[in-house]
Amino acid sequence: MVELQRWVVALESAWDRRRLRRAESRTPKHFRIEPYIGHGGPAGVVVRGRVLDNPLATEAVEDEGVRAAVRRTFRHFITDELPGVPLRVTVGGASVETVTDAEGYFLVRMPATGLTSPWTQGVVSLEGDYRGVTSAKGRVEVRVPDAAARFGVVSDVDDTILETGVQRVLRMVVQTFAGSSLTRTPFPGAVELYRDLAAGVNPVFYISSSPWNLHSFLLAFLRHRGFPLGPVLLRDLLGTSAGREQKHDRIREVLDLHPDLRFVLLGDSGERDPQVYADIVREYPDRILAVYIREVRLDPGDGRVEKVSDAWDSTVPFVLAADSDAVRRHAAGLGLL
Repeated sequence: MVELQRWVVALESAWDRRRLRRAESRTPKHFRIEPYIGHGGPAGVVVRGRVLDNPLATEAVEDEGVRAAVRRTFRHFITDELPGVPLRVTVGGASVETVTDAEGYFLVRMPATGLTSPWTQGVVSLEGDYRGVTSAKGRVEVRVPDAAARFGVVSDVDDTILETGVQRVLRMVVQTFAGSSLTRTPFPGAVELYRDLAAGVNPVFYISSSPWNLHSFLLAFLRHRGFPLGPVLLRDLLGTSAGREQKHDRIREVLDLHPDLRFVLLGDSGERDPQVYADIVREYPDRILAVYIREVRLDPGDGRVEKVSDAWDSTVPFVLAADSDAVRRHAAGLGLL
């Protein structure tokens, strides 16, 4: 699998070099700055995004056909990213300059000045000329926890709140490409559980290994289903850019940026969430209130989760839950709801 990924990365790099050589002499037709939801706290602000030469994807509509859904999803993945774009990011009273990397991504860390909760509006604008484009901007929303927040929530997405079937590869691919933000379904009780955990003030951070290409889809899904809105931190599956951070790093970023908050971690048993969360608990033993793992394994007796739970530090609850109700009962017992 690792060797296959190296070949895919090499092929993508070769394609990008060829595409860029052909594009250097022309002005981008659909120059677009796409900021992702950022977050800020006492330790600073983090804003990510990407600059593309692609028109904005259409939104899903009720009763649309599979063909329309597949076409939209492919457009999320077939991107014409723009490297070396000079940008200025302004949030609250701070402003910094940056340049997009080889995959078109940008990531800035800036001082926390002039922030308002629960949201601070910011702007990412083109700073100078880029191949004939002289003016462009994108609006960015930055989640700022309120002083009344009791704790924060860090949650995985696939097979934690969104039924994906990661272990059934064919089913996962079909659902990803043939579904939409209107047709994909959350696990029963997940929306109500997350609303009650958020309680109107507690921030929720969604951290997934899904590609950044699905950011707009996942935001639309969260909005449509009524989940508490928060930063959706994903990664670039193929590149070696700023978008390729590992899950550990993104969780550390959240905890470090919000040092006054303790956190509840939610994930699933299908991939590496138990081990990742165990590592985080060891690094931040006083910051984690509880860990909840949704049981989704095809073979619950494979021992992978039990290997982690058997060595677990009992001072932090670790719950392997069959469904949202099991999480709810335990969380209520801890006084989290």
